[in-house]
Amino acid sequence: MNALADRAELIELLGRYADIADLKEFTELPRLVFTDPLTIDFGSVADIPPMTVPLGDYVENVRAAFAPYTATHHTITGHVVTIDGGTATIHAHVRAEHWVPAEQAGDGPNRWLVVGFYDNEAVRTPDGWRLSRVKLTAAHQENPQLSSVALAAAQTR
Repeated sequence: MNALADRAELIELLGRYADIADLKEFTELPRLVFTDPLTIDFGSVADIPPMTVPLGDYVENVRAAFAPYTATHHTITGHVVTIDGGTATIHAHVRAEHWVPAEQAGDGPNRWLVVGFYDNEAVRTPDGWRLSRVKLTAAHQENPQLSSVALAAAQTR
């Protein structure tokens, strides 16, 4: 096992994770990024407890959640990777921006900003590293009400 190659693959894994939402690529990327099932913890930005879900359910929820946004951009940096055999933890900084259409924003701002940290877990599979747990801890948000605006728009589709 090559620790530097593993580290590079794990950092790239988070890049592909960001691309799922930012490129709205919900077909091929999820199976290259996640285990099935996976555990998600977005409690710091959504009023839901951590949960383990089948990959297909997660993908459909993410597809619906991101559909209303005109664009999103997730910057993930400062990776601290710890590898222990076939498991790894990845702590990283995140800046996630989400833009809603002007007609949904009304006279207010159109960008929901989340700044914080990911504390993720990955496992080595026969097909490479995959995220088995994703945890987002928001340290700061601007215009978090826009997530509700986007959710309401998604539910009317």
